[in-house]
Amino acid sequence: MSANLSIIEDDLEGEDVCALLQLHLNEMHQWSPACKIHAMPVERLREADVTFYSAWDADRLAACGAIKHLDEARGELKSMRAAPEFRGQGAGEAILLHLLSVAKDRGYTWLGLETGRPDPFVPAHRLYQKHGFAECEPFGDYVSDEFSVCMDIRL
Repeated sequence: MSANLSIIEDDLEGEDVCALLQLHLNEMHQWSPACKIHAMPVERLREADVTFYSAWDADRLAACGAIKHLDEARGELKSMRAAPEFRGQGAGEAILLHLLSVAKDRGYTWLGLETGRPDPFVPAHRLYQKHGFAECEPFGDYVSDEFSVCMDIRL
């Protein structure tokens, strides 16, 4: 399925993208306390240190994800999300592979992410682990606990 996707740098103006990001935020609030939600709102994803991408199957939004520039050697994955009808079909993996490529093209040697720890996040953990990410010490302002886990990969 992922071979049919078109991945583009996105300006976050489209209704489909904004709706998927709102679903993402709503589900984060379902699964974690508000103080443990680190998902960025659309306005923050539009800032200069973040590059946002969307994956499309023809005219249907399949997934999205972003990479935040931390410094010359490091980046952070943000807002990784497959649309509900595309979950388990490779759309999230396609975005992840694209973001890994972007990170390498930028010359990053490290890429990190923070995600939830509760059961609904297990598929995300598996995807990241499949591509070389492993649990790491918290970075930035993150704290690992029963709701949050940091993962990283050396590029």
